[in-house]
Amino acid sequence: MKRTTLILTATGAALLATAAGHAFAQQVYKWKDSKGVTHYSDTPPPAREQGKVQVKQFTSGGGSVNVPYSLAQAMRAAPVTIYTTVGCAACDAARAALAARGIPYTEKTVTSAEDHEQLKAAGGANQLPFIVVGRTRMTGFESESLTAALNAAAYPKQRVVGPEFRLATVEPAAPPPPAPVEQKPVPEETAPKVPPAPDFQF
Repeated sequence: MKRTTLILTATGAALLATAAGHAFAQQVYKWKDSKGVTHYSDTPPPAREQGKVQVKQFTSGGGSVNVPYSLAQAMRAAPVTIYTTVGCAACDAARAALAARGIPYTEKTVTSAEDHEQLKAAGGANQLPFIVVGRTRMTGFESESLTAALNAAAYPKQRVVGPEFRLATVEPAAPPPPAPVEQKPVPEETAPKVPPAPDFQF
């Protein structure tokens, strides 16, 4: 088994700044029925038609990509997530295996103490990669184990997306804290006026 032991300091390493991937906002199913009529809908087609379906995924960037129905269904039922860190040869091997088969996945980078806490919450420990396929969890990378998990989740055994399809969405395991809300100063004319203290004479 290939794995990398994770050792974190209190400050951790710098977070990875580069992210790539698709953020799917909407999908449309397209298929032809037995009479040659093309259908478009936002719901899955009848079971007898599912082998002919292409799913068009509309991304937040405004573009769209075609995803075969079998892949789209597996992505929905058993999403793939891998937890990785920098300088991890086993993580590289896991990414390469997913890319070779054309499996879309979310990559969560573990480079800080907060990221490590999220890794533990997901069921991982101090060894990476940690791979989640639906409900299946794997520590380290073994090609046979990953293949078996993907097969059990009904992912296509051969790559069905083109090279232009970006497979990975990369983000820190622990989301960054929200930006502080800027407090705008109250204009003087709207600030409440304090009445002067009464001038008592005795």
